[in-house]
Amino acid sequence: MAPDLNKVRDQTVARLQTLLRFDTTNPPGNEMPLALYLQKELEAAGIDTVLLEPAPTRAALIGRLRGSGKKRPVILLAHMDVVGVERDKWSCDPFAGELKDGYVYGRGAIDDKGMLAANLTTMIELSAHVRESGRLLERDVVFVATSDEEAGGDWGMGWIIEHHPDLVDAEFALNEGGRTRIVGEGKTYLAVQSAEKVSHVVTVTASGPAGHAAVPLADNAIFRLARAVAKIADHVEPLRLTSITRRFFGDLSSVWPDPGEAAAMRDLGGDDPGRRDNGAARLSTIAVFNAVLRNGISPTMLTGGIRYNVIPATAGAAFNVRTLPGESVDDVISRLRAATGDPGIDITVTQRGEEAPASDPDSEMFTAIAESVRSIRPDIAVVPYLSTGVTDSARLRRIGVKAYGMLPFPMEQADEERMHGHDERVPVESLYFGTRLIYEATLRVSR
Repeated sequence: MAPDLNKVRDQTVARLQTLLRFDTTNPPGNEMPLALYLQKELEAAGIDTVLLEPAPTRAALIGRLRGSGKKRPVILLAHMDVVGVERDKWSCDPFAGELKDGYVYGRGAIDDKGMLAANLTTMIELSAHVRESGRLLERDVVFVATSDEEAGGDWGMGWIIEHHPDLVDAEFALNEGGRTRIVGEGKTYLAVQSAEKVSHVVTVTASGPAGHAAVPLADNAIFRLARAVAKIADHVEPLRLTSITRRFFGDLSSVWPDPGEAAAMRDLGGDDPGRRDNGAARLSTIAVFNAVLRNGISPTMLTGGIRYNVIPATAGAAFNVRTLPGESVDDVISRLRAATGDPGIDITVTQRGEEAPASDPDSEMFTAIAESVRSIRPDIAVVPYLSTGVTDSARLRRIGVKAYGMLPFPMEQADEERMHGHDERVPVESLYFGTRLIYEATLRVSR
């Protein structure tokens, strides 16, 4: 029996409002009270739970709707913690879960309590489906709510994998990480994250003679650093097309509203080198597309100096370097050294990320997502996506789970950009679409 759609909409909104009223700002997180609420809701629906405490006040909750075991489990993953807020910049209380003008407002409405609410509703409705049909699903469906994702996940998914890997032993997982973007003229695409860039920290350090600021020195370390940073700003990493990126642009071209950009997307995936290069050149002018076409290099911090009247011996800049799958950060550094061309500049990796394998965009899970979207809104294009951001999916992929990231709530870019910003909100109808999509995709892949 299909769930009552109006009931699902109203209950998911109410659940999200409740989740938003738990202040789980990380740090410190304090996710345990929220985990206890989730545990109560799941157990009331007849779903077994395991509540873990990685550290005081931190929590990991696992709920399991048991299936026949014919197929390996599928995970529904979301994190409970949220980033901080500047309360004076909000038009409403960020922890009140206010419903206004067709939107639910609150810190985490998009990232990631909206998905947490959708996953909770999905679990409860799947449990009801099993009871009413009298037939088990072929997979266990595993609800996982983690802490600490916004601070790197060491007390969240990282801790679970280290201490309780059996609890996340699964074939597939649905997580955050993609997007459902309304791009204009009524056209929408759902990008399913199937791979991620790898994040590294690279430090550029300039050296020079120290001295009194009253006597200017031409080889001042700060001047040397500034020249190096300017050269790095002009450096362009080479074009690299992964199979997922080719497919992303090829499929996206079918709904992209700008004809010239759509043609560039088609050219990018073609066999003609000239047209491919022309397509890449056009798409590279769009920042979000350029970021998936090549390794990314972004300066994020500057250090240097001890007093205003002292010339420092060193000055430094930290860069966040994000490499495409299969690309080496050491090769990036070699190119940066060549670009700066200054033996007084030291460039080193100070934090090295770990690559994860891609998840197959032709798997049973990806197919279930695409078929579910077509059953709800056949006009939405479903495309595989290489994300520039980092999520818990990478940890799961490294232990053999095929993880797929979605932001399953159709939104325009302006609303999506409220994530981590002010007045974060999710449209009620988009929240309902996402809940229905997660429910139908999980049901399809589990029977």
